[in-house]
Amino acid sequence: MKQQGDVAKVARKTPLKVAMITPPWLAMPIAGYGGIELVVQGIIEQLKQRDDIIVEVFANGKRTINGVKTHAIYHEELFDTIDYPYYDAPLQAMQAHLNYSLKVIEAAGDFDIIHDHNPYIGPSFFSPVSRIPGMPPVLHTFHGPPFSTEHTISSGQMDNRTQLQYMHPGNLYTVCISEAMAKAAPREIQPHMLPAVHNAIDYKAFPFKKEKKDYYITLARFTHDKGQAVAVEFAQKFAKRLRMAGTVAGIGSNRKLMLELAKDVSEYRRNEEFQYYAKKIWPEIAGDPMITYSGNLSDDKKMEFISEAKALLFPIQWDEPFGMAVIEALACGTPVVAMNRGAMPEIIEHGVTGFLANTKEEFFAYANRVDEIDPAACRKSVEAKFSAEVMVNNYVDRYREVIERAAQN
Repeated sequence: MKQQGDVAKVARKTPLKVAMITPPWLAMPIAGYGGIELVVQGIIEQLKQRDDIIVEVFANGKRTINGVKTHAIYHEELFDTIDYPYYDAPLQAMQAHLNYSLKVIEAAGDFDIIHDHNPYIGPSFFSPVSRIPGMPPVLHTFHGPPFSTEHTISSGQMDNRTQLQYMHPGNLYTVCISEAMAKAAPREIQPHMLPAVHNAIDYKAFPFKKEKKDYYITLARFTHDKGQAVAVEFAQKFAKRLRMAGTVAGIGSNRKLMLELAKDVSEYRRNEEFQYYAKKIWPEIAGDPMITYSGNLSDDKKMEFISEAKALLFPIQWDEPFGMAVIEALACGTPVVAMNRGAMPEIIEHGVTGFLANTKEEFFAYANRVDEIDPAACRKSVEAKFSAEVMVNNYVDRYREVIERAAQN
């Protein structure tokens, strides 16, 4: 195992070896919906092209990224198990995945840093690990959900900051995906929190289209937080064509969704996302030819869906930590109308790449003004701020800072 002081001295002369640990639910390359894994995939694709980095991946092994060594104990995707009782499949799978990863890292003895992406359990797991002599320091990315606020706690949600407030970080350092998210982080971890790194995409893979067709889109998991019901209300009020895409409780096809909705007893009935669609979306759009559900799109179908749209509607009802669909739309030259919450002001330049609304009425008004937005300005904003190159350069800077700070402890 390399001593951290030695690593700091040679970090700029020899390649850094990074252990990239994703959640175990979805394999990379992503097929269809991807959240955290889609971001990590972009990081890996960039890192593997660099001479100053060696990256190995700890992930679900159903698929693997070409040219990168992947370690896995699960070779079938586990996304459908996420909503099981936590003490059942999710907790067991996460613990097994992280323990396996640690065993491989410790046996190898030559990793310089661990980059962890596992929500909740990741910091708690790697905090004590990072204090073991000889173990590499850890950078954990907080992808979401947002840190608790007095408002969320008063609404009945549990305070998700407690585990962090009583954590001894050791050589564990953290980073958020937006400054908005970082502002709400508990003060106890602030000394070990580095400047935020925005998520990004390979914008060159997204087709730019200046001429748009006459339809709006939503692109997200169906949930109250994403607010698709507001988009439906807008489309109905102003007789607009609306096409919606995304998963419903993990269901990605319209056919299967219709079959489950038709059942009096369905295993999905207990799922909050399914309930949201069944109660708030389906009763409103059933029989309305102007509003359709397109399922979970990927590859060329997804690119066409986004790039030809008049605008992406993003009526979020929570403080969104980032919003991958937003930068995907902008990369295609498709403006975005969003509620002015969370990271949206960091991504959308009001009146230039889209609009930020403070009320539902403002949202409706701005959605009717998207023709004012220049698609070229949308594309340029992603090139400048949300490209994979920018993101990875920032992460490499964070890696070196973590290694240097750990060497001083």
